[in-house]
Amino acid sequence: TTTATVLAQAILNEGIKSVTAGMNPMDLKRGIDLAVRAVVENIKATAKPASDTKAIEQVGSISANSDETVGKLIAQAMERV
Repeated sequence: TTTATVLAQAILNEGIKSVTAGMNPMDLKRGIDLAVRAVVENIKATAKPASDTKAIEQVGSISANSDETVGKLIAQAMERV
């Protein structure tokens, strides 16, 4: 998604700046790994299951830039899996 791409670009840019300024690349990686773990834990703690077709359709539509047709297709595919 766009958000993930923007975040990845920002992490890369800041990482390059930090390493150029003398930071140990392995320390940077460890810090990123810790941040990823914290974010994943937070997402898991706040996530709500989307078990019914309408909820899956809404999530699919949002992921497809508010395209309801795509959302319906995603929900139909999820029903078949």
